[in-house]
Amino acid sequence: MNPESGPDGDPRDAGSHTREDSVMSAESAPPERTAESALRPRRLDEFVGQQVVREQLSLVLDAASGRGKTPEHVLLSGPPGLGKTTLAMIIAAELEAPLRITSGPAIQHAGDLAAILSSLDEGEVLFIDEIHRLARPAEEMLYIAMEDFRVDVIVGKGVGATSIPLDLPPFTVVGATTRAGLLPAPLRDRFGFIGHLDFYAPEELREVVRRSATRLEVDLVEEASQEIASRSRGTPRIANRLLRRVRDWAQVRGTGRLDLAAAREALRVYEVDDRGLDRLDRAVLSALCGRFAGGPVGLSTLAVAVGEEIETVETMVEPYLVREGFLLRTPRGRAAAPAAWTHLGLEAPAGAEGAAPMLGRF
Repeated sequence: MNPESGPDGDPRDAGSHTREDSVMSAESAPPERTAESALRPRRLDEFVGQQVVREQLSLVLDAASGRGKTPEHVLLSGPPGLGKTTLAMIIAAELEAPLRITSGPAIQHAGDLAAILSSLDEGEVLFIDEIHRLARPAEEMLYIAMEDFRVDVIVGKGVGATSIPLDLPPFTVVGATTRAGLLPAPLRDRFGFIGHLDFYAPEELREVVRRSATRLEVDLVEEASQEIASRSRGTPRIANRLLRRVRDWAQVRGTGRLDLAAAREALRVYEVDDRGLDRLDRAVLSALCGRFAGGPVGLSTLAVAVGEEIETVETMVEPYLVREGFLLRTPRGRAAAPAAWTHLGLEAPAGAEGAAPMLGRF
């Protein structure tokens, strides 16, 4: 995995690593990554949520298996933490094929990609996380390889350079991206199936939490699963992380049983409120309402006010606040919605929205 690269595999030098290095293993992964990997479903029928994508993907895989062919290339898009890496692993498991894991930022040169492609076995699944971050020469090589199953290797330099074509066995690329709009059209068009993952409904997250609790062998009360799910921002990765933190609290300070009281107290310790907002989320809203009278205010000024980078506020904080109706993006900057004032227990001054001049860029 979002890891966002999230919960995903963490090979940062895929071009120079061996196959064993590129595939995520429990022995080499950090403890938290290992725990998260253990909670992943292994098959499509175990995967919770994303019903439309699951059904479509099942048809693609079953049809390819029935024909005895490798399936078409698959592109999975959507916010971090929704299961793109998990689905890539499931695809390989359903096909009973080897899985190679790498990421866009790890492939900086066409030669790195050529080394990976030339070592693929027939039917192997190549998972590229954050595929929109591939270097341009690697992108061009990849979409030719995806369509024609060949790569052209340049040998030599200058006028003496020659191109040697290498035929590749049939393989399947599974790409994952959080920003599908940044993927160039020639590459995007090479994918035979494109699936978009949406945020989870609370009842789906409750099922995720219940299944994870079973795998972790913890005593989870139904009310606690509902509490954890309601604060998980529609994201299974966050739900599993909160479940592990509640388990830790119950083990150290509680009875070991994950009941409603344990869930609420643990989430209070970890500063996750009843709407799923964490410390940084509330800091942004507090700065917006307290220092800037509700805005509008420029993003750079807002980031400075909370002591974070612009990219952190823009990619980690803003999407959820906008989706939940706490934050407004206006032509003059960011502004606090009425729900933000209510959530902070503050009273919005008359004409707060749009009353202040814009500060900084937006």
